[in-house]
Amino acid sequence: MIEVKLPDGSIREYDKGVTSLYVARSISEGLARNVLAAEVNGEIIDSMRPLNEDVELKLLTWNDDGGKSTMWHSSAHLMAEAIEALYPGVKLAIGPPIENGFYYDIDLGEHHITDADLPKIEQKMKELAKQKNEYIRQEISKADAISYFKDKGDEYKLELIDGLEDGEITFYTQGEFTDLCRGPHIPHTGYIKAIKLMSIAGAYWRGDENRQQLTRIYGITFPKSKELTEYLEMLEEAKKRDHRKLGKELELFTFSQKVGQGLPLWLPKGAALRERLENFLKKAQKKAGYDPVISPHIGHKDLYVTSGHYAKYGEDSFRPITTPHEGEEFLLKPMNCPHHCEIYKSSPKSYKDLPVRYAEFGTVYRYEQSGELHGLTRVRGFTQDDAHLFCTPEQVKDEFKNVIDLVLYIFKTLKFKNFRAQISLRDPKDPEKYIGSDENWEKAEQAIIEATEEKGLDTVIEYGEAAFYGPKLDFMVRDALNREWQLGTIQVDYNLPERFELEYTGADNEKHRPVMIHRAPFGSMERFVAVLIEHCGGKFPLWLTTEQVAILPISEKHNEYAKKVLNILNNSDIRGFVDDRNEKIGKKIRDNELNKIPFMLIVGEQEEKEGAVAVRKQGDGDTGKMNIAEFVSFINEAIEEELN
Repeated sequence: MIEVKLPDGSIREYDKGVTSLYVARSISEGLARNVLAAEVNGEIIDSMRPLNEDVELKLLTWNDDGGKSTMWHSSAHLMAEAIEALYPGVKLAIGPPIENGFYYDIDLGEHHITDADLPKIEQKMKELAKQKNEYIRQEISKADAISYFKDKGDEYKLELIDGLEDGEITFYTQGEFTDLCRGPHIPHTGYIKAIKLMSIAGAYWRGDENRQQLTRIYGITFPKSKELTEYLEMLEEAKKRDHRKLGKELELFTFSQKVGQGLPLWLPKGAALRERLENFLKKAQKKAGYDPVISPHIGHKDLYVTSGHYAKYGEDSFRPITTPHEGEEFLLKPMNCPHHCEIYKSSPKSYKDLPVRYAEFGTVYRYEQSGELHGLTRVRGFTQDDAHLFCTPEQVKDEFKNVIDLVLYIFKTLKFKNFRAQISLRDPKDPEKYIGSDENWEKAEQAIIEATEEKGLDTVIEYGEAAFYGPKLDFMVRDALNREWQLGTIQVDYNLPERFELEYTGADNEKHRPVMIHRAPFGSMERFVAVLIEHCGGKFPLWLTTEQVAILPISEKHNEYAKKVLNILNNSDIRGFVDDRNEKIGKKIRDNELNKIPFMLIVGEQEEKEGAVAVRKQGDGDTGKMNIAEFVSFINEAIEEELN
């Protein structure tokens, strides 16, 4: 017999060799029908794999990320089977699950597939899915694996096998299709009910532009047709909210090939919006005891060698800048933290001076591949709302909790209500990825775990997601379309103070190392603005929006009164403009509605006589007449409510 411990803490006994699916059936037939895979002692496996020892078991359904990932991995195999049936002789490379769906990279040989062919492939997938063929796992020797794919003439699988050890190779078969794969997979193809192939792209084998270009086909599947319909509707809404589209319509930012890919240009309205975001955070930081600092856009290469950034990110940086001085090299700044370490080091520190909190909106540069650039969310030059706190080991937990409070305040003000906190720790299987001693890593990880527990944060732990110099707390925010973005981050670092030999004099009059906390509540201004645009569909909070009010004179003879109203509003720090175009009032209203101006003030003969304005709220229509002073109070109260 073996013991199976379930997530609720209960323990059940079963015969050795029982499957996770059998365990599910013993709990309920309804649960068993929905199980896609199983998490056994932290590892996701097929629900049909036998369990031969005591285990901790979590049954994964479509509601779990692991369940979705397994479904999409199996769907990639189903698509490959359909393509092999329709286009004999193709060669298959890799087909992983991704955040939303899956893809498969394929060498089509003499065949050619376009978007017009996708419905035919979908139909074939549906036919195969209805056969309810089991995904059968087979352990196979390296020699037999090589022999199988040599017979098929598939050099891509042979190259993958070459990097595997004998005894760790598995095949999966469903129906007439067999693939090299470590799994896991769903029980059978019948779980795949709704299928949509999304797009076709090119992809180099193993991401190497000097190697064969393959055809990458993206798709997504669901266990119910209704869920596919909802997903496609969400994509349509996402197109309307696309920050690249709205950024252009709202005149916030632009790009220029002459300036360079991935280097955004902020237009006046966008720069003003960004400045308000920065000032909002600066005000909160000032209250929290931060000191502003400024560092240059470049640094000597040795600075980043010392920090470790050159070794880790050198290949992703712009090429070094050489000077007339022989052997002297500078880099465009990839990170702000090494500069802040040098600012800390510029004067002696006592324990009485700590904590020291340096804050900077510092622009950094990384050479992202051109194919990965995407609007403001993936750029080559971006500004981080960076701060670095230097404190004693005893102060770490309280400082960390204070930063959590700051992040939560920002999310609350900007209406990001749906988020989760992810504790990102080292990958214990890959210690080479990280710098510093195990002892310091353990202290840093423990500080984050305790701080989040004391703040009552609902957290998940992800191994392998830590920064190379320390563990971190990442805030994963869901927007209005339920898409997840990584925004704020807080990191505990014992290593950079060691590498830069930072010190403070303790109460014992001895020298000690401070601990460093890195934090960026927005993450980067570019990415945050992009997410914010899509979250609110370009309809920003009143305090943040570039133009809060449009004043619409009914005819030319009311233009002077409209300007007088604008002057009063400007003197009350309310932003607006007069729409004095020679257009009918109906067209002015429609245009300003489309431009997402929060309030329109209609002024005509009656309003001028009464010293009033007719108020129209964007999306809601007429809200009545107010005198100008009443409207100023109304706006200021609305802004105050948003910010508190």
